[in-house]
Amino acid sequence: MSGGREIVLSARHVAKRYGSVQALKGVNFDIHRGQVTTLFGENGAGKSTLMKILSGVITPSSGEIVLDGEPVVLGSADEARARGIAIIHQELCLAPNLTVRDNIFMGRELRDRAGLVDDAEQARRTRALMAELEEDIDPLTPVGELRLGQQQIVEIARALSADSRILIMDEPTSALSATEVESLFKVIRDLTARGVSIVYISHHLEEALQITDHAVVLRDGTMTARAPRAEIDLPWIVRHMVGDHYDLGRPPTGYAFGEVALSIRDAVVTEASGAEVVDHLSLDVRAGEIVCIYGLMGAGRTELLEAVAGRTALAEGSTRLCGEDLAGLGIAGRIARGLALVPEDRQRDGLVQTMSVGQNLTLASIGAFVRGLFTSPGRERALVEASIRDVTVKTDGGDAAIGSLSGGNQQKVVIGKMLATHPRVLLLDEPSRGIDIGAKAEVFKLLAERARRGLAVVFSTSEVSECLGVAHRIVVMRRGRIAAEFGADATKDMIMAASGEAVVA
Repeated sequence: MSGGREIVLSARHVAKRYGSVQALKGVNFDIHRGQVTTLFGENGAGKSTLMKILSGVITPSSGEIVLDGEPVVLGSADEARARGIAIIHQELCLAPNLTVRDNIFMGRELRDRAGLVDDAEQARRTRALMAELEEDIDPLTPVGELRLGQQQIVEIARALSADSRILIMDEPTSALSATEVESLFKVIRDLTARGVSIVYISHHLEEALQITDHAVVLRDGTMTARAPRAEIDLPWIVRHMVGDHYDLGRPPTGYAFGEVALSIRDAVVTEASGAEVVDHLSLDVRAGEIVCIYGLMGAGRTELLEAVAGRTALAEGSTRLCGEDLAGLGIAGRIARGLALVPEDRQRDGLVQTMSVGQNLTLASIGAFVRGLFTSPGRERALVEASIRDVTVKTDGGDAAIGSLSGGNQQKVVIGKMLATHPRVLLLDEPSRGIDIGAKAEVFKLLAERARRGLAVVFSTSEVSECLGVAHRIVVMRRGRIAAEFGADATKDMIMAASGEAVVA
């Protein structure tokens, strides 16, 4: 018992080593019945490793797991699920070609009396789960047709469908809108009221404080702090995660902007249904300028950036790069002329999981070291080493597997890959999604440095604090249009009001 609540699952002196890397160093961690334990830490601190051990995905190098007071060996995720432990992974593990219903019950299908898969009952339960999460998603919709936030909801529904008594949520809100986060928090409160124990991992610190009962901080594989909710606040979390000095940065100064690098005129983007998600939007961005596009989910931010980058087509309007009309050019053609996009979903659109760190870094600039029918290993190696150094990727080297990196370092690889093409305009869609505050600060510092060298930067975000960091100009989108523009004098309330988001007193 601890604080009047029974401890249902514990890690005792748990350590995990990967070759020469010590991911966990004798961690002790408790999960309390019917409460939310929030785990904070930078990318690479060991959070996901610890959660994978507690959910049976991997085994510890030393130490033990104690469940209901008895030591247990969780040899697989199936064994953990059988004991009532489920995990929602940060990176989605869905089959895009299958329906929502089939993804939720994949591997544990419901059977009728004849032993056949009961599709009707699975669909009924899927509808009930969607209603509980306040999301109107048809059970027969292929997952690949859903936007990222809806796919996250499906992942959450799959875990909830197993009636787990211990539920581990690794970045469950990273792609959710404010409304969807509120719905998830209602579900969490209902679950804890029924005695379900929650482990919650999030880089959205203020958001996590709304739901937590206990906080634990990991740093470099070691637990550095733990406390009940009454004893913690935002400075406490940041101090134990990254130290006393943390700053997202400020707009770079001391130079004049150059000519217009990106010009968007009367851009219209439509969905398959014909509905306009970007409605006659015009925007100019100058060389050396950092522009933040803020908006709620559904405001049209992603659709705008993808159309500008050539991933989708404009229904109307034009895009010019340094005066050149980009009409008719695809993604490769736009990259060749100096326009690059860092996509929102780095796992699906930014990285190739079967390739190494170095191969991912050079994928978009392979032409720089191709000679005839052959590549130049020396040129490629030099480019990889320079990129790793320039964007400060923490890795064992270019030959390391991309999956061995933390989320923040994977994001740096995606950014480094596009910077290696020497762009004149860099677009970034939610560049801080799923990365910690330390990595976030490093990413924004990198963008500020490149802007000083003349790079035009446009990044989208749904976090107000990021708008108030390095951006010279803040553009607020609402229902596909620009609702307001602000400079350095903007406030959080001004931005939220312009977006249509309720301002919390």
